[in-house]
This record gives sequence, structure tokens and C-alpha cells, in this order.
Amino acid sequence: MPASAAEAARSSAVELRDVGLRYFGRDGETEALKNVSLTFAPGEFAAIIGPSGCGKSTLLSLISGVIAPTEGSVLIDGRPVQGPSRKVGYMLQQDYLFEWRTILENAVLGAEIQGLPMAQARERAIQLLTRYGLGQFLHHLPRQLSGGMRQRAALARTLCTEPDIVLLDEPFSALDSQTRLALADEIGEILKRAAKTVILVTHDIGEAISMAERVIVMSRRPGQVKSNHPIRLAAGNERLTPLTARNAPEFNDYFRTLWQELDINVQG
Repeated sequence: MPASAAEAARSSAVELRDVGLRYFGRDGETEALKNVSLTFAPGEFAAIIGPSGCGKSTLLSLISGVIAPTEGSVLIDGRPVQGPSRKVGYMLQQDYLFEWRTILENAVLGAEIQGLPMAQARERAIQLLTRYGLGQFLHHLPRQLSGGMRQRAALARTLCTEPDIVLLDEPFSALDSQTRLALADEIGEILKRAAKTVILVTHDIGEAISMAERVIVMSRRPGQVKSNHPIRLAAGNERLTPLTARNAPEFNDYFRTLWQELDINVQG
């Protein structure tokens, strides 16, 4: 590898190089992704938006090692992804908490599956759940919690294994708008404070602008990178949160630009 390429690999938490993905179904071969090249820096919070079916969630599956690309390569810390990695935590749209396990037992599930030391995992889970306002609910069952509380428990489960990279796949879409905004504030702050590399997939343009430092727009299927937009909102003397970011003077301009780039009239 040339020196410049090696330096780039070391400075990237996640890199996709000319990634393509094809799969076969009843209707024959489908090209889901084509020539996707992306780089995510350590500690960056990025969002991916695009039309339905453009391969946004598929990109997260490739990064997590759940599936492999048909063409190209995916690298984490400069090393090819060859399967699920402890460096990566994945938070899905649904919380997928096991209803027969307590909140604490759910939070340590990932560590249990990975074979990590359970005493340490349990201690870390308690710390995380307490920090997220669930300290009084450690031994409650999921059905006893609200939707927002369940998502915080799911985040604790994701972070309990101490991943460097956190993938968020529409994590707030099942919530009502008020809870969604409040939880985006909470989780955005938690992840930025923890200095994780975060990749958020969302259909919500406002959510992408208000939470991320960069928004990536995907084309309709086969998904390709259409554009990259660094997000710079004027904070003044105020610390911007996903809620207050929506009042920043630049917010509406970013929203209009991204809305125009989305091919929302074409279902892919």
C-alpha cells in the first residue's frame, strides 16, 4: 500500500472502497449498491439519508460485518472486515429487548454473547443504565418501561461492550415526535461525550442535520454516494443540541438543499 494510502487508512475509523452489493431474489439479480466509497474519521458523527430502498441500512450491515460486499472492501482501523467485530456496536430501529429478561440482564446480553468477563460487564451496565436515568429500573422487565426508556436501555446494551464505532439504524422512528426529539438530544449528547465514531441512518432530514457533523446523501437504487455535506451551525453562546440546532440560522438552508437532492418521487 502506498504511504499516503497507509496514512489514510490509519486516520480512518471506517472506510468503504468501491463497494458494490448484488443479491438474488425471485425476480433475479438486484444491484443494491454500486461503487460506494466513504471514509469516516475517528470520533466523527455522520448521518446517511436517501430514498427508500437505496441501501442505507445495507451499508450499516456491511460495516458491522453481518454481510459481505460483492465488490470492493470495507475496512475498520485499516483492516478488512471479515465478520462481526467487538469494535462495532449496532443499535436498530426496534429495541429488541427480551421480555423475559430484566433491563440489567438485557444490557449485558451483548457482553454475554461475546464471552466478555461478566462481572465487569454487569458493573459497566449498571453504570450506564444509572447514567441514563434507569438506575431504579434495573430489575424491571421491558414491558414496564416507556418507549423512550426502552431505547435508552438498548443504547446501554450497545455501549456495554465498549465499541469504538456505533451504528444507529433509524433508532427513534418508532417513537412519537416529542419523545423522539428528547431522546435524540439525550443520545446525541451521550455519544458525543463518549467520543464514539457514530454513523446514523435516518429518513428524517431534520434529525440528520441537527445531530450529525456531516450528512451523506445516497441516490436511489443502486445506491451510490450522491453528495457529502459538512454541517456547520452557528451556536453563538449556546451549546447546540439536536433540539436547539433546529433554530440555528443555517438549519433551513441545509434542509432545503438536502430535500432537493433527495429523489423522493422515485421508489427504489
